Amino acid sequence: MLNLLGCESGLRMYPCGIPHLTFDLSTPFDRCPPSLLQDNGEDAHRIAPSPVVHVRGLCESVVEGDLVEALEKFGNICYVMMMPFKRQALVEFEAMESADQCVTCGTNEAVNIAGQQAFFNYSTSKRITRPTNADDPNSGNKVLLLSIQNPLYPITTKAKSALNGADIYAGSCTLKIEYAREVVAYPLPQTSSYMGHASSSSVAMVSGLHPAKMNCTRIFNLFCLYGNIEKVKFMKSVPGTALVEMGDEYAVDRSITHLNSIKVFSKRLNVFELEDGSSSYKDFAMTRNNRFSSVGQASKNIIQPPAAVLHFYNVPPCITEDELQRLCTEHDVPSFIKFKVFDAKPSSKTISGLFEFDNKTHAVEVLTVLNHHQIRIPSKYCVLLRNGSNPYTLKLCFSTSSHL
Repeated sequence: MLNLLGCESGLRMYPCGIPHLTFDLSTPFDRCPPSLLQDNGEDAHRIAPSPVVHVRGLCESVVEGDLVEALEKFGNICYVMMMPFKRQALVEFEAMESADQCVTCGTNEAVNIAGQQAFFNYSTSKRITRPTNADDPNSGNKVLLLSIQNPLYPITTKAKSALNGADIYAGSCTLKIEYAREVVAYPLPQTSSYMGHASSSSVAMVSGLHPAKMNCTRIFNLFCLYGNIEKVKFMKSVPGTALVEMGDEYAVDRSITHLNSIKVFSKRLNVFELEDGSSSYKDFAMTRNNRFSSVGQASKNIIQPPAAVLHFYNVPPCITEDELQRLCTEHDVPSFIKFKVFDAKPSSKTISGLFEFDNKTHAVEVLTVLNHHQIRIPSKYCVLLRNGSNPYTLKLCFSTSSHL
C-alpha cells in the first residue's frame, strides 16, 4: 500500500499488464489534495453532506472577510474558522441547502476568493466548534476582541468615521461606534492577559549606560531609529540611568523590543552635569533629526534590530573611504571592515551605502556616536557643494543586510 498525502492507495497489476491505482475513499476526503479530485464532482459527494464546507487552496493573505464576501451569495454564514498555515478554512452555513449550492458551484465552475481559485468539499464536521459557549449554538457574545498585530504606527481616529454606521451584512448588523472612556470595574492583576506586552507610557527608563561615554545626544542617536524623541534626562540619584520621553507608547515598545540587553561601550542596557561635560537634560521635541514626525516620513523608516551592517546616507559625494575611516578614529569608535557605496543618479546631491563592522556591538557604538554627525567639506575640495547643503548631516540606521 502506498500512502499519498494522507489518502490510502494501492497499485494493482491487472492481467492485461497495465497498472491501476486504487483509492480507499473511507479516508476523510478533507485530507486529499485538490490535485486528486475529479472535475466531474463525483468525489465531492462521497462525504455525507454537511452545513460545514471545507475550503482549500486559499492565498496567504486571505482573511475571514474575503470568505464571507465570496460565499455569502450561497446563503447566510454562521461561522468561519481560518487555518492560515494550511491555507484552508471551514465555513459553516445556516442551512444545508446553502452548503450544497457552494460545493456544487465550486465543483462545476471556478469560485475565486481574494483573486485566487479555491476548492470546496463537505467537511466531516457537522458544526464548527466555537472557542466559547461551544455547547450552545444559539448563545451569542456582544463583545468583540480586536487585536492589532505589529502596531508599528499609531492607529488614527479615522476608523470611527469610516466604520460608524456601516453594515456587516447588507441591511443588518449595523455598527454603532462611539468614543468610550477607559473604565475598569475591578482591579486587574499585573499578570493579567489584559495588560499584554504593550507599554502604557511614552517614557522609557534606560539603565546600564556608560557614565563617561553616553550623553543625551548619543541616546537620541540610538533611540531615534524607533520613534520620535521628546526629551532625554539623566538621573543624578541613579548613575548610568536616563529617562527617555518618546512620541508615543508604540515607540517605547519598539525600543524595548530591539534595544533591551544590547551592549554599548561594554555596558549592557537593561539636571546635573555628566562626566563628558554635556548637559544632563536636553529637549529634542523640535529637532529636524526626528524621523517619525509625519505619516509620510514614518513610512520610510524600516524598523530593524541592531546588526553588524549600517546603512549610511546624506553623505557628501566627494568624501572618500579613508576620510570616513578617519572620522571613526577621531571619535574613538571602531572602524568598519568593509565599505560599499551605492550607485547614485548623476543629479544626486548626496551618496549612500553600507558599513560592515566586526560585530553588532561595534556597529551600535558607531551609530550611537556618529549618527547625525555634521560633515563639513571645504568648497575648494568639492565643486558639487554648490548643489548641496554644507554641512551635511550623516544619517545612519541598521541595515537589513547581514554582511557585504
